[in-house]
Amino acid sequence: MIRLVSFIATGALAGLALSYLGALHPVGDSLAVFRVALLAGGALAVIWTGWGAWLRWPIAAICCGLIVWHLVQRSDFREPLPGGGDVTLYQQNLWRFAQGFSDVYDHLQAMNPDIITLQEVSHQHRPLFSALAEDYESALFCPVTWIGEAIISRFPKVPGSDRCSAPDGFAAMQVVTPKGPVWIVSVHLHWPWPRNQAEQVTQLLPQLAELEGPVIMAGDFNAVAWSYTLRRMADAAGVRRVGGHLHSFGEMPVPMHLGIDHVLVTKGEGRLQQMPRFASDHFGLWAELALPD
Repeated sequence: MIRLVSFIATGALAGLALSYLGALHPVGDSLAVFRVALLAGGALAVIWTGWGAWLRWPIAAICCGLIVWHLVQRSDFREPLPGGGDVTLYQQNLWRFAQGFSDVYDHLQAMNPDIITLQEVSHQHRPLFSALAEDYESALFCPVTWIGEAIISRFPKVPGSDRCSAPDGFAAMQVVTPKGPVWIVSVHLHWPWPRNQAEQVTQLLPQLAELEGPVIMAGDFNAVAWSYTLRRMADAAGVRRVGGHLHSFGEMPVPMHLGIDHVLVTKGEGRLQQMPRFASDHFGLWAELALPD
């Protein structure tokens, strides 16, 4: 039994170490999604196996300290933005296989956000997109095979600003808000490894870097807040992530925090709240955002 636990400890600590190496290989960002679980497993296994009186407790203390740090990062302790911020945004991966949309439509009508960003908009979701677009000033849908990314905004679109990434990854358009022109970007990335997220991001970075002026970027990044992928995307667009590290994917049978959907904005000022997931495998996100002057 001790040998088995020792093997688990070694595996958890090895996976933990690799989770910090996303810049070297995308397997690091895949493992980073489960970093808190690896920290907990590594700490418990090291204590149980008794890796030497001088070694196990420092390792366990480091793991526990990092767990506390991650838990603190999930919370948003900032005061509410004055007046709810400059703009509100609703982010939702609809899930390509989900059926029905009346509950989503009713919910979005009640929430009445200024901006809506959607991913995995499949053929069955096109009526939802069309119905929402009728209630707003501007909209963009970028199809990729039978799914795509979409943006809906109550602000008027800057003519000729539509951007659809090739071959896949984001939809973008520039709108005119009361505080001036702002780019809105809806993102959908592949899983890091063994999928080709790193190559996909490399293709997207030049397109993101071309967006001049303030940017709001939201979507399903399939990467956690501390990943190399999110840092690359944020640096290219000149944005920072807002809010706490909220759970955004799936109903987990065990306590597991999977925050892979994010909202980012120039200067990173805003608040974030988890919303229902309805028929999707992703929870929605409600954001109150401050735009730069």
